This record gives sequence, C-alpha cells and structure tokens, in this order.
Amino acid sequence: MVRGNSWIGAIVRFIVSAIVLMVMGMVLPGFRLFGFVNALVAALVIAALGWAIEAILGERVSPQSRGLIGFIVAAIVIYVAQFLVPGMSVTILGALLASLVVGIIDAFVPTVIR
Repeated sequence: MVRGNSWIGAIVRFIVSAIVLMVMGMVLPGFRLFGFVNALVAALVIAALGWAIEAILGERVSPQSRGLIGFIVAAIVIYVAQFLVPGMSVTILGALLASLVVGIIDAFVPTVIR
C-alpha cells in the first residue's frame, strides 16, 4: 500500500532534483537545460534510466555504489537523457561533471526511491 507521505516525498525529491539540474545547467560547462518543466522531465528520465540499468545490471552499477563504475554509469545515463528530454544538451565533459556533482550531493543527501 502506498501512503500519502511517500508520494509527497517522491514529488519533493523530483522537484529538488529538477532544481539541482537547472542549477547545474547554469554553472557547468557542457550541460544545458532550459526550463523547469524540462528539468522535471529530465529528473524523471534520469531516474527511470538509472532504475532500468540497475534492474538489468545489478546494484553495483548504481550511483549509490560510488565506485568508478557507478560514476561512469551515472554519466552515461545523464548523457543519454539528452536524447529523450527536449531542451537538454549535454557534452561528454558535461555529463562527467554532472555525474561528479550528483555524486557529491548524494554523499551528503542520499536519496533512494524504491
């Protein structure tokens, strides 16, 4: 059974993720994201791609594992998301930098949506 608080928590996490993506789009070279709606879509797409890859390849490739493989997989997910999200443009360097920022944020504010 899904409780109301869990839905509210998930919505808040996606909104915060969208804000973080927008800020990264403003400060990181090679990472551009235009508009809050596109940022929300990007947060959903990145979460879905990450979930799918983790489901297929196992938890050791998740960004939460914080190893080199998790870092690279997160960068690939961010890079691929640009092809699914309108208004998102990411270079390989931008994806690597964004993955680094996400890793640093996860170290201080870990979030897991299951």
